[in-house]
Amino acid sequence: MATGSLLPGARAKAARAVMLALLATTLPGLANAQTPDATVVMARDFMFMPTSLTIKAGSTVTWTNEDEEPHTIVSDAGLFRSAAIDTNESFSFRFDKPGTYHYACSIHPRMVGTIIVQ
Repeated sequence: MATGSLLPGARAKAARAVMLALLATTLPGLANAQTPDATVVMARDFMFMPTSLTIKAGSTVTWTNEDEEPHTIVSDAGLFRSAAIDTNESFSFRFDKPGTYHYACSIHPRMVGTIIVQ
């Protein structure tokens, strides 16, 4: 192994840290974010971040799992339901109609979130 190179697991952790740092600087206000077309919700530390997200009708939300455990994204009204998504996997849904949409992880029901569509 060359001096200064990272092991595969360490390389993945370093890449994840860089990605998180970039997200933190490019998505200020993660507690209540808003963008017009596509937004990302992270499943991390057994919670959804941001927990509440306001978007415009027609926008797509992508949930990405950054935990080491699988998670699901399930609408309480039955509008959408993902399969279990593993680490670094994603699920997306396009919100066409204004309204307030609540969701949770069916595996970890304390993980909840809200999408507000304007």
